[in-house]
Amino acid sequence: MILILNFGSSSLKFSLINENDVTKTSGQIENIGTERCRLNFKFGKQTENHKLSVSDHQHAFSLVSNILDEKSKNSEKIKCVSHRVVHGGELFSSPTIINDDVIQGIKSCVSLAPLHNPASLNGIISAQNRYPSIPHIAVFDTAFYSKMPPKAFLYAIPKKLYTEKKIRRFGFHGSSHEYVFKRSAELLMVDQARFSCITCHLGNGVSLSAIENGRCIDTTMGFTPLEGVPMGTRSGDIDPGLIFHLIRDGISVEEIEVILQERSGLLGLSGTSFDVRELERLAFNGDGDAQTALDVFAYRIRKALGGLYTALQHVDAIIFTGGIGQNSTFLRHLIIDGLERMGILLDSVRNRTHNSQESEISHVDSQVKIWIIPTNEELLIARKTRQVLNQNNDKA
Repeated sequence: MILILNFGSSSLKFSLINENDVTKTSGQIENIGTERCRLNFKFGKQTENHKLSVSDHQHAFSLVSNILDEKSKNSEKIKCVSHRVVHGGELFSSPTIINDDVIQGIKSCVSLAPLHNPASLNGIISAQNRYPSIPHIAVFDTAFYSKMPPKAFLYAIPKKLYTEKKIRRFGFHGSSHEYVFKRSAELLMVDQARFSCITCHLGNGVSLSAIENGRCIDTTMGFTPLEGVPMGTRSGDIDPGLIFHLIRDGISVEEIEVILQERSGLLGLSGTSFDVRELERLAFNGDGDAQTALDVFAYRIRKALGGLYTALQHVDAIIFTGGIGQNSTFLRHLIIDGLERMGILLDSVRNRTHNSQESEISHVDSQVKIWIIPTNEELLIARKTRQVLNQNNDKA
């Protein structure tokens, strides 16, 4: 049994997955350190939802480990703990057994992911204290992008900023993109080494990736998850000169960061919400700002998709995943509409009737397959963890 831990900036997701890839237990503590903190927990067919008072990530992990003990004695069966780590910089390009050097490496990347890596470090230390006699493995989100070519990951800025400060494009949501790429190859019964696609992770955070013959060659996010297309509350790409203009206008760097990270995207454009379901409801009832927000969102994603299409030698499939990608019939239509000239055709009936499940939604005449595939990052992490353990056993 593998315990998967995913520490976010204010959350903790956990899953317990057995050797047959069956999830026995899963849950999430969200809004850690706030009055809105809640636990959602699933054990077998039993589900629970509780309001909690949780001070920090260590406290959250303590509650999770106690739940595992109380509910099923599963803690006795845990053979390994695997940690999702958002940023490994250029130090880590594959899953790694955690030791002191790895912890120092993750610490050195804190400045690249100041909201996420500290939470991961606290979680690793807490889990090692609780389970000191079993292996702990780090799986890095950025590792999926480690083979991008320089023409894709370099910024057009002085080279020493890359060589000395490692300022470059990294990419995020790697575990999600990798899972749906591999799953789509399975569903289409093609060799991953000969399969190329564009994966679209559309949630509150949004990123697209171009994958050619099993290797990610480009993506929309960059040095931070702020780059790319507009998101729930993040601006995505803007003219860098806008920041200088706002500073000269008397707005502080800290205020600008809040504006771009927390008050922009769908929320900023609509003035009401970052929730696509609410914006669709408002737009259908005549709210012009909500409609404009959705139009901008879909247009920028479509433009990004077109750019990634040209980066690939050929495109076999386009994959939608994430909460919006899996569930919004309306936005999938807006995004694909107009791509007919590229041989990409959506089947309107399939798109309308096959939400939230693994389904092909492309038209029979489409030259490119279009699929909905729900992501399963925890399952991918569990499989990668077993590979590391098997390799380590072979060396022993």
